[in-house]
Amino acid sequence: MKTGTTGLGAQWTTWVPVVAAIALVLGWGRHLPGLAVTLVGLCLVGAVLAAVHHAEVIAHRVGEPFGSLVLAVAVTVIEVGLIVTLMAGGGAKASTYARDTVFAAVMITCNGIVGLSLLVAAVRNRVAVFHAEGSGGALATVCTLATMTLVLPTFTTSRPGPEFTSSQLTFAAVSSLCLYGLFVAVQTVRHRDYFLPVAREGQRSDPDEHAPPPGVRRTWWSVALLFVALVAVVGDAKLVSPTIEGGVESAGLPKSVVGVVIALMVLMPETLAALRAARRDRMQTSLNLAYGSAIASIGLTIPAIALASIWLPGALILGEDATHIVLLTLTAVVSALTVVPGRATLLQGGVHLVLFAAFVFLSFSP
Repeated sequence: MKTGTTGLGAQWTTWVPVVAAIALVLGWGRHLPGLAVTLVGLCLVGAVLAAVHHAEVIAHRVGEPFGSLVLAVAVTVIEVGLIVTLMAGGGAKASTYARDTVFAAVMITCNGIVGLSLLVAAVRNRVAVFHAEGSGGALATVCTLATMTLVLPTFTTSRPGPEFTSSQLTFAAVSSLCLYGLFVAVQTVRHRDYFLPVAREGQRSDPDEHAPPPGVRRTWWSVALLFVALVAVVGDAKLVSPTIEGGVESAGLPKSVVGVVIALMVLMPETLAALRAARRDRMQTSLNLAYGSAIASIGLTIPAIALASIWLPGALILGEDATHIVLLTLTAVVSALTVVPGRATLLQGGVHLVLFAAFVFLSFSP
C-alpha cells in the first residue's frame, strides 16, 4: 500500500468508483443489453479493486484491528440494504433470500477466504501464524450466531416449517446484535492485542507498516470514496444479476446459485484485502477480515431483517436444510482445529478450500 503524496485526482482509484456509481445510476431499473452488462461488469471489478485500496488507506491511518472492521462493516451495511430492497420487491420467491445470502457469506468467509489466505501465507512462509485467542473467540461468535439464526429455526416447533415465531425472531435479532457489539468491544478495546498481527522473531519489518500514515484530508477522501465504491459494488452486482438469473434458469440450475454468485461478487473486496494481508505475512489481519465479515453479516443482517419483516410481505424462512447444516457443522469443527494451535500449514488451507468447493458444487448440484 502506497500512501505517498501522489495527486489524488491522478489516481485511478479516485475516478473508477465515480464511474462505477454513474453506471449504477444510468442502469438502475432498466433492462441492459449484453454490451451494457459487460461494461457494468468491468465497472464492478474496478470498484472492488478501488474499495480494497481505500480500505487499506483507512486501515493504515487508524491501525489494526480497526482497519479490518471498517471494510467488514461497510460492506455488510450496504449488503443489508440490498437484501431488504430485494425482499421488499421479490414477493414469495424472496422468502429465503436473507437465509441464502447469509449462509453463502459464512461459507465464503470461513472456508473460501480463510482457505485462500492460509494457502498464500503458508506457501510464502511455510507456516501461517496468528493469535489463537482472538481468532478462536471470533470463530466461536460466528458459530453461535450461525446456529441460532440458521439452524434453530429448522427444529423449533411453535410454527410449522423452518420459520421463527415473532417472539423467537425478536430474541434471535437482539441476541445477534448483542453478540456483535460484544465482539467489537473485545476486538477494539478490551483485548485489542489478540487481534494484532503476530511478529515473528527476526522478521524483516514491513515497509508499508512503517510508512508515514496518510493525512487527515486524504483519509476522509478515502472514506468517501470507499463508500461510493461499495455502493457501486453492491448496486452493479444487482444490475448484472438478471443476466446471471437468466443463465442459471437456462442451464436448469437451482435458484440459490444466483445468491451464491452475488455473494461472491459482493465479498470480493474482503477477499482481495485478506489475500494481500496474507501475502505480507499478516495472517491475523486476514482472519480478522474473514471472521469479522461473517459476524457482521449475521449480526447486522438478522436484526435488520427482523425489523423489516414488520412490513415485508410473505414468510421469512431462515432454517437451513440437512445438507447445509452438515456443511456448517463440519466447517465449525475444522475451523476450530485450524485456529486453536495458532499455527497452520498448507494442509489446513487445502481442507478449508475443499469444504468451500463442496459448498459451491452442492449449490449447483444439490
